[in-house]
Amino acid sequence: MRLEAWVHAGRQAERQTIRGQVARFNDRHSGEIHIDLTLIPEGAYSAQVQAAALAGELPDLLEFDGPNLYQYVWQGSLRPVGPWLPESVKADLIVSVREQGTFRGNLYSVAAYDSGLGIYARRSRLEAADARIPEGPDDAWGIREFGRLLARLAERDHDGAVLDLHLNYQGEWFPYAFAPALWSAGGGLIARPGYDHAEGVLNGPRSVFAMRRIQEWIERGRVDPNLDDAAFTGGRVALSWGGHWNYPRYKEAVGEDLLVLPLPDFGRGMRTAQGSWNWGITRGCDHPEAAGKFLAFLLRTEEVLAMTRANGAVPGTRSALRRSRLYGPGRPLRLFAKQLRSPHAVARPKTPAYPIISAIFRDAFADIRHGMAVPAVLDRAAAEIDADLRANEGYRFPEVERENRKD
Repeated sequence: MRLEAWVHAGRQAERQTIRGQVARFNDRHSGEIHIDLTLIPEGAYSAQVQAAALAGELPDLLEFDGPNLYQYVWQGSLRPVGPWLPESVKADLIVSVREQGTFRGNLYSVAAYDSGLGIYARRSRLEAADARIPEGPDDAWGIREFGRLLARLAERDHDGAVLDLHLNYQGEWFPYAFAPALWSAGGGLIARPGYDHAEGVLNGPRSVFAMRRIQEWIERGRVDPNLDDAAFTGGRVALSWGGHWNYPRYKEAVGEDLLVLPLPDFGRGMRTAQGSWNWGITRGCDHPEAAGKFLAFLLRTEEVLAMTRANGAVPGTRSALRRSRLYGPGRPLRLFAKQLRSPHAVARPKTPAYPIISAIFRDAFADIRHGMAVPAVLDRAAAEIDADLRANEGYRFPEVERENRKD
């Protein structure tokens, strides 16, 4: 039998790796199962998946950005993957991957890797500023301590810009990178666990507090706009708010002076985002047991290590994590793996409304970044999210739930 699989076309190393994995799987299952792989440019990927879903033309196996899972389930595009995976494979998943893929009591997706978020720093500049160096997520800088640190670093910097927030990035970076500030302050994007309103949460005093702190850093000139994406590697800033994907370039530029530290604590404990590209089985797949064999193959320790060597992400299985040269015990990015355990890691809102929430927050962050009053911006954003929830009747989907009970 032939199964069609769609994958985002990431960096060249990722493309080469997934092609090699498909070839190895096809060789192992010659005459039984054959995977036909389609690579789609990342920038157009979500739009193409949505168009195919509406037309009823999705493949058998689908890769997608983790927080979009819940919308695909609501649309009836996915079936649970749990029944088609061995228990040993599911048990090997790291906690954050299981958390991302579980929705309304069913495991709908799995992932070979997760993501890391934190502060990269130059040790020599922290020491020159007499800064305390956090030892882990429970020892993060407090938000006022962090503000004082920025001021001390700025005293020793020719233009006072000492922090990179990757304002040169686009799209999902902004909710991924800065929703943790809301969570850490005790606020959020939307109410949990009901996900039924944003009013009083996104525009509540704790969320306002977090966004005002970030706006203050920008207005006081502490943040480099980083138009050339070289603020940290070029030595202009001492600190960079970044993801795991920054590490290879930063390590090459900074060497042994590089530190990987947790995000600051905005008052209720340090928080980090999590989630990355996941795999699911579509409802139109006629051979879910064969699809499950392919997913189980991708989650074999050697295959997880092959992909995470290619993209530098956190291995998505415990067995691969123990053997990782970057994330294993005592390794340079161990912090990112450690942070992915509760309560530090928070999944982006597990609601079909998430793509709308993400887009609204991105617009709100842009307004805050450019100096608009934080309370007014967040009031408008909360109202827009609640209007979408009302227009979609809270994204209830009883028909999908009835179908899922048949799986």
